[in-house]
Amino acid sequence: MAQAFVATSLIYCVGAMAITGSMESGLTGNHSTLYAKSMIDGISSVIFASTMGIGVAFSAISVFVYQGTLTLLAGQLSGLLTDVAVREMTATGGILIVAIGLNVLGLKETRVGNLIPAIFLALIFSMIL
Repeated sequence: MAQAFVATSLIYCVGAMAITGSMESGLTGNHSTLYAKSMIDGISSVIFASTMGIGVAFSAISVFVYQGTLTLLAGQLSGLLTDVAVREMTATGGILIVAIGLNVLGLKETRVGNLIPAIFLALIFSMIL
């Protein structure tokens, strides 16, 4: 159950749509990306739950907290979040998705949860450069 919770929480939280959708929602009030993401996540959660179990359902809590926090922070930090910063954060999330895929396939074991702060480091580096 815990493995399903962690795996699906990571899949749903580090994706490009999670970051971009939350930023777009917080900066412009346009929620369409988050609506599309919710549909995709809902369908995939049914598939994941059929193989991983009930732990998948509890990942909704972490997704709500993560995306809600990003949305609220985006609204507060609108002056710092440039297109370049959002693009870099999205690219970093994409790399983490590849690592999750390698974990699920059993090809390479990576502790992706420990790498989530890299998304926010991308924001800091984009502001510096």
